[in-house]
Amino acid sequence: MSFSSLTSACSSLGSSCVQLGFHSNSLDGVLLSSSKGRKLALKRFNVSCSSSSDPLLVKAAKGYPVSRPPAWMMRQAGRYMAVYRKLAEKYPSFRERSETTDLIVKISLQPWEAFRPDGVIIFSDILTPLPAFGVPFDIEEVRGPVIQSPIRSEEQLKALHPIDLEKLQFVGESLKILRKEVGDHAAVLGFVGAPWTIATYIVEGGTTRTYTTIKSMCHTSPHVLRALLSHLTRAIAEYIIFQVESGAHCIQIFDSWGGQLPPHMWEHWSEPYIKEIVSLVKSKCPETPIVLYINGNGGLLERMKGTGVDVIGLDWTVDMEDGRRRLGSEISVQGNVDPAYLFSPLPALTDEIQRVVKCAGPRGHILNLGHGVLVGTPEEAVAHFFEVTRSFKYDTSFQNRALEEPKLVV
Repeated sequence: MSFSSLTSACSSLGSSCVQLGFHSNSLDGVLLSSSKGRKLALKRFNVSCSSSSDPLLVKAAKGYPVSRPPAWMMRQAGRYMAVYRKLAEKYPSFRERSETTDLIVKISLQPWEAFRPDGVIIFSDILTPLPAFGVPFDIEEVRGPVIQSPIRSEEQLKALHPIDLEKLQFVGESLKILRKEVGDHAAVLGFVGAPWTIATYIVEGGTTRTYTTIKSMCHTSPHVLRALLSHLTRAIAEYIIFQVESGAHCIQIFDSWGGQLPPHMWEHWSEPYIKEIVSLVKSKCPETPIVLYINGNGGLLERMKGTGVDVIGLDWTVDMEDGRRRLGSEISVQGNVDPAYLFSPLPALTDEIQRVVKCAGPRGHILNLGHGVLVGTPEEAVAHFFEVTRSFKYDTSFQNRALEEPKLVV
């Protein structure tokens, strides 16, 4: 594989773009079959320590030396896959698909069986835990999530109660099975929505493009919003710990709509609650890496570091070299290929993957898209994404040197 265009592209970005040393192997497109057995002994996993058997993704998240960048994709299980669409025809209800253990496991493993990513994320939704703490919701075909009784007053807050994890056993059982299925060959990923993002649905009554109701509430009923966010913080922290104890190697927090806030408002209405979640989870699961992703996070990167997470996901609007410079080398990053590149000719996709990997550097990088896989994405492009990733090989002697000493080994 030629890296000449990659070297030129990265060099043009300036000296702060890390030139990493890696070898390129021939692409390995061999797909392995996964275990089909479902009669597995389920147990609570030990989350107190890490070991050399940690999956590649976990090592990269912690900033440890790795042989190549691990890779997975947000929304890697879903509508772009023919096998998923066929299954969805048989089970048309999204909530049935995301709240039935057998279906969750089957869908979560579809990309694993097809592409062998380094992370297998549970098929679920950030709104899944809502009924477990007093917020019923529906998902309509056109409108998406619908909450019939939005919470906007002190009286409505009374509907909330502590999270009942018994109502989320399908999540726990699914994670246990996934952990057994993939072993340590890939990281099992759990995820949650951040308090602000979850609150936007609860306050607005569903999806919105303007966020006017909740943004107005910041000024008209700040005490109600703070009470809601505090309740969500406790529930989400418990939900994360539950996922880790059920088998998740790593957790991603999606503050999907945090980028809708001006930076100073995000500092007030989102950051403190994420920071508290991270603190609570780290007190129980100190070795579990936590990733924070915000859509449209270019203006928030430095602030995101203050939450205490291990990894910051970059969306595709942030240049990887610039993001690395702004964040520093002490924190890992994830991302950030534009999902639209998967519709491009494969050589163009290859070049972009190489550029992102090159500029991210050899430590603390998890390759991903800058957002979720788009509907209609060609499956062969997804396969190519992972094949290219598996072709990288970092120069391990280079990894042990200062990052300021650029070296490229082909």
